[in-house]
Amino acid sequence: MNVQKVNYQKELEKLLNKITEEGRTPSLLLHSCCAPCSSYVMEYLSEYFSITIFYYNPNIYPESEYTKRILEQQKLIGDMHFTHPVSFLAGKYDRERFYRMAEGMEHLKEGGARCMKCYELRLSETARQAAAGGFEYFTTTLSISPLKNAQKLNEIGLAVGEKYGVKYLVSDFKKKNGYKRSVELSNEYGLYRQDYCGCEFSLAQREQERSFSAR
Repeated sequence: MNVQKVNYQKELEKLLNKITEEGRTPSLLLHSCCAPCSSYVMEYLSEYFSITIFYYNPNIYPESEYTKRILEQQKLIGDMHFTHPVSFLAGKYDRERFYRMAEGMEHLKEGGARCMKCYELRLSETARQAAAGGFEYFTTTLSISPLKNAQKLNEIGLAVGEKYGVKYLVSDFKKKNGYKRSVELSNEYGLYRQDYCGCEFSLAQREQERSFSAR
């Protein structure tokens, strides 16, 4: 059975046009995986929303990498100029929660079931925080990556949004040269760009790929 794919960028543009027509500035809790991915998304969405960046990534390994990424995120928010304010909220670095979630799936390749569960973990916590904080919308920067499945991300986001009673902002931020713009902004602000998704398993896979290519 073929499932028709949704153009989530077009769906987002419809909503942004409606918000503009209404002349209001809704609040948005934006989950960020890293500063480079958030750069374009903040630039784009700050025209329409009052944004709080929510940095919740218990998957990141090792802790020194987590520290490097969270500091880079905070610095970028301070360095960039936005149409509407962008603030910052740090989530808990709960590594044990991630490892409990990944149990039994450690061997799976990047982009498989373990990653889908990791998306769900991070989006669920974002939705929970958005509901508790009275945000009108929540979403994630993850769809900007060409390596991430935007269809699955949006399905997960919509499901956890329904669970917590807060609206999920659908997106496919890689569209309309979003990823290209994030690379430009990363260069402009001298951002640290990591070469693996973040978890211990993606790091091991990347190191294995590097060793093969070096032969």
